[in-house]
Amino acid sequence: MARTRGITIKDVARKTGVSITAVSHALNGKGTLSEATREHVRTVADQMGYEADALARGLRRSTMGAVGLVLRSLDALGDYAPAGVDVFERFVGAAASQALARNLSLMLVPDLTRKPVPPLAFSLDGYIVTNPHVDDPVVALLEDRGIPYVAYGRPPGRPEFTHWVSEDDADSARQILGHLWAGGARDIVLVRGTDPNAWNLEHQEVYVSWCSERGVTPRLYELAEGAGVDGGVDLAERIADVGVPDAVFCLRGRHAAGVQRGLMARGVRVPEDTMVVAGSDSEHARNSRPAISALELNPVESSAALLDVLQDLIAGRTPTSPRLTKARFRARASTRR
Repeated sequence: MARTRGITIKDVARKTGVSITAVSHALNGKGTLSEATREHVRTVADQMGYEADALARGLRRSTMGAVGLVLRSLDALGDYAPAGVDVFERFVGAAASQALARNLSLMLVPDLTRKPVPPLAFSLDGYIVTNPHVDDPVVALLEDRGIPYVAYGRPPGRPEFTHWVSEDDADSARQILGHLWAGGARDIVLVRGTDPNAWNLEHQEVYVSWCSERGVTPRLYELAEGAGVDGGVDLAERIADVGVPDAVFCLRGRHAAGVQRGLMARGVRVPEDTMVVAGSDSEHARNSRPAISALELNPVESSAALLDVLQDLIAGRTPTSPRLTKARFRARASTRR
């Protein structure tokens, strides 16, 4: 994939109608320019994607042997080390190991649309973007700059974009729902997150379709990812007030742990009265009592496939994508009847 030409200081000067020297002074806080002119130049430079760093501009003309990783779920959460949520650590570790095996460096980069952006962020050879949102601004920025990228998780609303890798979420959701059904659950609640990514949207779609196929009424709740365990406890009250379900399927381990705790505080027995399951394994799921059944994602195979596709794009080859990997369901005490 061809990279676009870097924006130069001459381009900014031409766009703003001031001299190159004035642009330099405005961006570096020098000279006697008015504050209005400085602000105008800075705004235009940001909009054009101007990179003042000479090293960065030079590196963009050749490969660095380094790729970036953007964790959009953590960008949205505003917390890059949420307690007990180890799924991201496992994915980052697997991706770093896979990159090293290919003689590549992996750079973790926070939200590219927020300032300040790391100096070499736009000089990397390409990016892995995890769980992109609908109309994701980071994706739009990478496309605008012509930087190759692949997505971990199907970019929602982008059927034409095929450079993505994911666990087979539809198959995993049906496997979990089938497990609950086999355990006698007919009234099953789904608790999804609020981030507009394929993880949430596809699970909801499969769940609603699955309920329709069996003639049961769906009970769908949304809970912000940042609500954590306490949010799950509060949600348990709302769920139980409507009627204690046969099972609760939470996509997040923290939410599952909270819902289970809240239900048990009301005297609901798990798994005898209600089964609880998480769509993503975590310390919260494993350490709950009873331990919560959960889906274990496949970071090793998924990160390897992502790097395969990304390296093809960087080299100008046509990759084989999208690709689906297989997650593993861990049945634990919370669903054993």
